[in-house]
Amino acid sequence: MSLLFGLEAPASSDNYGAEKDEAREIQNSLMPCGTLRNASIEIAYRFAPFAEVGGDFADFYVLPNGIAGLYIGDVVGKGLAAAMYAALVMGTLRGINKTDEQTSTVLATLNKRLLVRPVLGRFATTLYAVYDSTCRELTFSNAGMPYPLLASGSECRQLQEGGLPSGMFPGSSYDTHRVCLSPGDSVLFATDGLHELQGANGDDFGWRRMGEIWTECQGMSADESLQRLLREAKDFAVGGLQHDDITAVALKIPRR
Repeated sequence: MSLLFGLEAPASSDNYGAEKDEAREIQNSLMPCGTLRNASIEIAYRFAPFAEVGGDFADFYVLPNGIAGLYIGDVVGKGLAAAMYAALVMGTLRGINKTDEQTSTVLATLNKRLLVRPVLGRFATTLYAVYDSTCRELTFSNAGMPYPLLASGSECRQLQEGGLPSGMFPGSSYDTHRVCLSPGDSVLFATDGLHELQGANGDDFGWRRMGEIWTECQGMSADESLQRLLREAKDFAVGGLQHDDITAVALKIPRR
C-alpha cells in the first residue's frame, strides 16, 4: 500500500524501474494536458494513482460544435494491468465521443465494443457528460460511477443517476440525465478512491465531508477547488492509507 498521493516503492531492478517510468509517462500522456478554460466553462482535474500507474482515466475537450465534453472512469483492479485496460477504454471512447452522439449512445456503444474482445475479469465504471453553454445544460450518462456532486448556492447534492459498468453485460443501455446549471455552480466528478479514502481511525473520507468542502470551494477556480479538496483529503488520511487510485474532475460555471 502507498501513502496518499504516492510514495513509490523501490524497483526490484533497473530495467523494471525504467519500464515503470515509461508506463507512467505513457499513461500521463493519455490524460488531459491542463485546465480547459473559456468564458463559459472551466474544467480541471487531479490524478493520484495508487501505484506507479493506475486504472483510473479522465479526459475533457471542446467538441466541433462548441459543446464541452468530459469523461471519467475507473477500471476494476490496480497497477499495470488495470492501466492497460484503462488505455483500451480511453482509446475506444475517443473513437466514439466526438461524433455528437447522445451520452447514452456513447456509453452503449462503448459497452458493445469492449465486449467484442472481452478481457476476463476486467470492466470499467464510466461517466460521460457534455455541457452546452448556450443553454447552460449539463447532460450525462453514468455506467456505475459514483454520483457527481453539484454545489449551487449554499446547497450541495448528489446527482443520483447510474447504470451498469462498461464491458460487463451485453446489451446494457443507459439513461440520459440533464441538469440546468447557473453561474457560480460547480460539479465534482470523482472515482470511489476519494470518498472511500480512510483516515487513521478507519473512517472513510465520506460523502458528507466531501459535500461540505465542495460547497466551501464556491468562488474558487476549478484548480483551486481541487487543490483545496485534495489537501483536505490528504490531511484526513494522515496516518491512514490510500487503498485505490484517486481521480477528480471539477466543472465550474464562471460567475458573470
